[in-house]
Amino acid sequence: MSDATRHAAEHNPDDFAVQIADQVESFLVAVTEVAKGDEPASAVPFLLLEVSQLLLAGGRLGAHEDIVPDERYEPDPGPEPDVDELRENLARLLEPIDVYSEVFDPYEPRKAPVPARISDDLADVITDLRHGMAHYRAGRTSEALWWWQFSYFSNWGSTASAVLRALQSVLIHVRLNQPLEELNGLDTDQADLGDDTLEFEAGQVMAEEIAGPLGLGEAK
Repeated sequence: MSDATRHAAEHNPDDFAVQIADQVESFLVAVTEVAKGDEPASAVPFLLLEVSQLLLAGGRLGAHEDIVPDERYEPDPGPEPDVDELRENLARLLEPIDVYSEVFDPYEPRKAPVPARISDDLADVITDLRHGMAHYRAGRTSEALWWWQFSYFSNWGSTASAVLRALQSVLIHVRLNQPLEELNGLDTDQADLGDDTLEFEAGQVMAEEIAGPLGLGEAK
């Protein structure tokens, strides 16, 4: 941890908590708005920006020393909000690019890439963040920070990082006019994706299948 980060955490703990909570809240609101599908043309760039900003908060939590909650056992934050509608809306919005390939642990040798869904991953991240936010809104600041830090290391940090790489890859293909290689057979275990999911012909330009529907502009 840098001297500046340590100073902020030790001498302004409330400021640190407020800043993290503000970034978490901003992400929750932004992704919920994107999932409504009102502005599909800006969905991918906007999600890229929001996930990048969230990971800044995650980096700050990761660089912080271990946060110890005030209570030994986690208080019940109440029922978890349902994220199924948000997940389904994101899946419809991102259908051409929703499924992507990910390596879970780059330091674990000979692990093959596995298919994942951006919509599932974003819903998973939001579930973790909302859990901590419930503690924060109830005034349990240390519990919220502990949960956000713990779940950053155990789940949402790596998940958000994978989503960031996927979204960045989409924009790279579009902006640099790079054809998307054939992805036939890419599937996930979470759901039956059907025969027509992300089955692009090898060399087919992204402008037709992705850039157009998502409003990313024509490749030149």
